[in-house]
Amino acid sequence: MIHLNNLHLRRDERVILDGVTLDINPGEHWVILGKNGSGKTTLLEMITGYMFPSSGTVDVLGNRFGQCDVREVRKQIGYISQSLIEKLTLADAVWEIVATGAFAFLRFYQEIPQEVKTRAQELLKGMGLGHLIYQPLGSLSQGERKKVLLARSLMADPKLLIMDEPCAGLDLYEREKFLKELNRLSQQNMTAIYVTHHIEEITPLFTHVALIHEGKVAAAGPKHEVVTGELLSDAYDLPIEVEWAHERPWIRVRNQGDAL
Repeated sequence: MIHLNNLHLRRDERVILDGVTLDINPGEHWVILGKNGSGKTTLLEMITGYMFPSSGTVDVLGNRFGQCDVREVRKQIGYISQSLIEKLTLADAVWEIVATGAFAFLRFYQEIPQEVKTRAQELLKGMGLGHLIYQPLGSLSQGERKKVLLARSLMADPKLLIMDEPCAGLDLYEREKFLKELNRLSQQNMTAIYVTHHIEEITPLFTHVALIHEGKVAAAGPKHEVVTGELLSDAYDLPIEVEWAHERPWIRVRNQGDAL
């Protein structure tokens, strides 16, 4: 489904990616972890075709970037990010925001087909947002806006859903509501890729983790093999312990005086 082969990216004297190779197969759901500046968002931009490597190859959904129409590939990809929210019109009705996802528009300037409007409303109702269908986006809480973006990303039945820190800025209650909704995606035929700084956001939905450190893949594979105290300690330069509960990892940073 996604094959990143020996990706390098250099900007002036700075090496952003340094030989990244990663394979994501159908039926897998991945989380990408790493410190700020490690290259996580850069990988997402390469998978969506908004950035290209200095060397190496990117294959997404059977298409090699540089040898295909990237715009056509993007139609099969759902995308959630804070930058997308900032591009939307806060005065537009929630159902209309969701409906734009069927065409990858940011806003409609023509009549919207009734079947598109109906599907948008059904998605919102399924996420418990039916009472907000006609409200302007700007009147919603941050958590509600993130769920609207999730509904929008599903409008075109994407094969791939990419989320760049979707829980950023949410309080604990709103975060858990969003993650609960996200976990329902296990019932759908798509692959999810989720970038986060917060390891406890690895819910039961996710099967695999890639740990990025200084532009390289420090570890990649099934989540229980990658999310370990030893690997996280090396990647974050901190003494980290991991405990799994309810198929989610929870971490603790040891005090320097703690025994190993």
